Amino acid sequence: MKKLLLLLPALVVGFTLLAQPPKGDAKIGMTFGEKITANGAIPAHELSAKLNGAEPAEVKVTGKVTEVCKMEGCWLRMETSGGTMLIKMKDHAFLVPLAMNGKTIVVDGIATLKETSVKMLKHYAEDAGKSKEEIEAIKEPKREITMEARGILVQ
Repeated sequence: MKKLLLLLPALVVGFTLLAQPPKGDAKIGMTFGEKITANGAIPAHELSAKLNGAEPAEVKVTGKVTEVCKMEGCWLRMETSGGTMLIKMKDHAFLVPLAMNGKTIVVDGIATLKETSVKMLKHYAEDAGKSKEEIEAIKEPKREITMEARGILVQ
């Protein structure tokens, strides 16, 4: 029983440390997740035309990061012609540093045009460090491009 009581706090501390975004800068050439290249990447502003239907598409996209999850680095947003696109890491297998904000990146993964619920939009706003007023102002779901990233390359 004593071992179990000692193990429990150690596990909590361990999981807390693992749930932190990587420290440091996001330098040109760095990759997160699977190792990828920029070969075949399309500009993010062309993605909505490629997703003219509701079917998911395997794509490699390049664009500028506008926002990173401040809690863990578990998602980011990229500029597109129709606003921003949400990029989540496949199976939370990797995180990105907060310094990724403002960088141009290449993302390889599966993109989908879908509706994000008000509940999830509020959750993302909390993760982004938005004010309580900004979070409470979210009243409508949002139709947006989301992408499940296998790998990210900083350009």
